[in-house]
Amino acid sequence: MTPSKIKYWVFDMDGTLTNAVHDFPAIRKTLGMAETDDILEYLAALPASERAEKNAWLIEHERVLAENATPARGAIELVNYLVSQETKLAILTRNDRELAFITLRAIGLEKHFPKTFILGRDEAKPKPSPDGLLKIANAWQIKSDHLLMIGDFRHDLSCGKEAGAHTILVNYPENTWPDLADWYYPNCELLLNDLKARD
Repeated sequence: MTPSKIKYWVFDMDGTLTNAVHDFPAIRKTLGMAETDDILEYLAALPASERAEKNAWLIEHERVLAENATPARGAIELVNYLVSQETKLAILTRNDRELAFITLRAIGLEKHFPKTFILGRDEAKPKPSPDGLLKIANAWQIKSDHLLMIGDFRHDLSCGKEAGAHTILVNYPENTWPDLADWYYPNCELLLNDLKARD
């Protein structure tokens, strides 16, 4: 099995299709949390009023990033190529779904991702939970081992493995999680070159 043989691709958003711009240490500091805490888990555990206030700040902070998003190296060309190969595409992000729409518009890829196949942190349990991937597989009426989860971080890969999907790590300096990544490419451009070479 190679990535070129898989016809159902699920993309992470930030840092995968876009250049990574989130300053997570600064976000954690503003929210008043420990450096090692997971942001979404931290917010979920807060009392309702405090959670609402801090989540509102996070949404507005992320909205500015979404509106100014830039495509990662090779991402536009990769998605266009997959579309030309009649590959089904979806987004599974830990970000807010509405912000995912904004991000896709900012990088010019919104037409390739049906809105019903863009899941954010409120539509499924956040990665690394496999919940979102399993929902996407169910919507496509396929077994999860027909899916490919592509992302730039451990959460994406763990989500894929837990769901029984194939996984690709991209846009990371090295293959830090070889036990979780079926394939590794330093950027989307090199992944695309490999796909074309196998045509």
